[in-house]
Amino acid sequence: MDQNNHFSENSLTTHYLLEPGYILVPDNSVSISAVIGSGVSICIFDKEKRIGGMNHFIFPYIATKGKTTALYGNIATIALLKMMLARECSIKSLEAQIYGGSYHPEKTNEDIGRENIEIARKILLKNQIPITSQDVGGEKGRKVVFNTRTNEVAILKVDRLRDMDWYPYQ
Repeated sequence: MDQNNHFSENSLTTHYLLEPGYILVPDNSVSISAVIGSGVSICIFDKEKRIGGMNHFIFPYIATKGKTTALYGNIATIALLKMMLARECSIKSLEAQIYGGSYHPEKTNEDIGRENIEIARKILLKNQIPITSQDVGGEKGRKVVFNTRTNEVAILKVDRLRDMDWYPYQ
């Protein structure tokens, strides 16, 4: 395998780091990476068109007008769905994968990770998008790498997130 590729597809050479509050549905086959703790990333894939997209949010819900951003799961997930549908994807051919939502009781009393997981599941269920894979909860952070052409995901679990965990890797 080419060192520049995360996956088996040789034409996949572009890599993106998806920071919190961002959503990406690329035109070309790319590798999208995210480093997540209590936040959640949802990967949505169209099985017929072979198109994928990903979001990364850190808070579950906001309803205040004028303050809605993709940092919130209810906004980021609906926006990701709309972006996929704008690419002429069919709801019936979409499937989702959910990653993240960790909780470390020594760092906080509030389990925001659980709330992030719940909002992701709720919105996907409401829109009848099956969740085909998930790696959620627990106390470890995750590095997620998603291939938007093949729907392959690599997960690396880490005890703590360090500067070197962010792409490009040092």
